[in-house]
Amino acid sequence: MFIKAGATNMTGNDDLRALVRTIPDYPKPGIQFRDVSTLLLDGPAFRRTIDRMIALVDPDSFDLIAGIEARGFIVSAAMSYALEKGKIMLRKPGKLPGKSVFIDYALEYGSDRIEMHVDAIRPGQRVLLVDDLIATGGTAMAGVQLLRGQGAIVERALFIVDLPDLGGARKLAAAGVTPTSLMAFAGD
Repeated sequence: MFIKAGATNMTGNDDLRALVRTIPDYPKPGIQFRDVSTLLLDGPAFRRTIDRMIALVDPDSFDLIAGIEARGFIVSAAMSYALEKGKIMLRKPGKLPGKSVFIDYALEYGSDRIEMHVDAIRPGQRVLLVDDLIATGGTAMAGVQLLRGQGAIVERALFIVDLPDLGGARKLAAAGVTPTSLMAFAGD
């Protein structure tokens, strides 16, 4: 049974929250970097993370899972395996061997580009977007725009961590995408 879509599912995730490390002033002064690598180091906690993320969605509501490089690959691959769903890789520039399409986007501390194979989806396929964290929403919005530009239907995005004060989840919601996360860190 899945949990209805919502902003953040904080109930029962304090055990996972305690494993997310904060690195101050990374990648530049003033940034409080929420590092999920410490959560991923704990095998049972990582399993609980994936199980809880899966519980947040209805597997019948999407056809494919798109993961954003790099930590989003880890989460989306585990979910794809457990749900027996195909996985789309949204990659950094120059990493895909076949013909690809791309989108440039702004980050809270710079700019970047993500790419996907031109033939990764068929128009009309429903895609769940997955990443480890949503902050300003630049990367997630780029992923949505890239997928939709190729004909995908993107209505949900799933994250381990939300930094709600940075507004990314609100941007996704304004674009017609329901964002859901396991935990939030206010004030970042």
